[in-house]
Amino acid sequence: MTQMYHQADANPSLLQGKTVAVLGYGSQGRGQSLNLRDSGVNVVIGLRPGGASWKQAEEEGWQPVPFAEAVRDADIVMVLIPDMAQADCYKEHIEPNIKEGAMLMFSHGLNVHYGMIEPAANIDVAMVAPKGPGYLVRTEYEKGAGVPCLMAVHQDATGYAHARALAYADAIGGTRGGVLTTNFKEETETDLFGEQAVLCGGAVALVRKGWETLVEAGYQPELAYFECLHELKLIVDLLYEGGISRMHEFVSDTAAYGALTRGDRIVDDRAKETMKQVLAEIQSGEFTRQWVEEYKSGSTNYRAAQKAECEHPIEKVGAELRSRMSWLNRGE
Repeated sequence: MTQMYHQADANPSLLQGKTVAVLGYGSQGRGQSLNLRDSGVNVVIGLRPGGASWKQAEEEGWQPVPFAEAVRDADIVMVLIPDMAQADCYKEHIEPNIKEGAMLMFSHGLNVHYGMIEPAANIDVAMVAPKGPGYLVRTEYEKGAGVPCLMAVHQDATGYAHARALAYADAIGGTRGGVLTTNFKEETETDLFGEQAVLCGGAVALVRKGWETLVEAGYQPELAYFECLHELKLIVDLLYEGGISRMHEFVSDTAAYGALTRGDRIVDDRAKETMKQVLAEIQSGEFTRQWVEEYKSGSTNYRAAQKAECEHPIEKVGAELRSRMSWLNRGE
């Protein structure tokens, strides 16, 4: 049975007197670093000299150093740079400098699971993966709460990998929300599938096609935007707060009846079969091979597809409507 850990299960003293090197200061790097610091952990930020985040880190009270220097004296090294940059960073900066008995950590298992990083046998390898973006990891911590985390131990060279990983999760606030155990394979494959089939790929495609259907039928683009994109947040918030049952509690009977009798016609068994194909591509490594090849070739196709999506007419309509929503302009 899967184990869930909370604050009482962690031993914060395992990080006392230790140095944690966080490589990267993007969304997760910033959130996790600030939480670690506020938990009393000695943190060193490792960055590429001259990189975009170097100045930001300095402005927020850090004294960043190059990757290799950060790794050299660290007891724990958390790698939070982009996935496609991790393998080169490991070979060039981490592998030659990480000390025996240290712990190498990740917040996503892609590089280890697919063999792009093969850690030395004399170090611990673990993962603590917050189930939320870095800004939420930070803001929830500041409120006294925490974002739930996944935790996995891939390699236990010292016999303390599990306890040290749990102490790390506790220091970033994860034990406040609960820490669920998994492994690198399960985390990587489910994370990729969720992003592609539901959260980023499936949801955006559903919104876009719904908007196109209404506009092509002659309805106002602005009205279609409200119905297919804007109000989606209201439904997602209900799902987030209390699951599907809470959504049914708060939407109208008409909405609930329409959802129950039409939803499976939209996302039907053919869509599920396609989802199975997408999952198979993830499991076989085909998706990762394709993404690595695209990245190494300059990301031309990726950037073109991203540009086309961001230039879809729904984006122009949405930008005009959102400009009138003062609470969004205030960042609320």
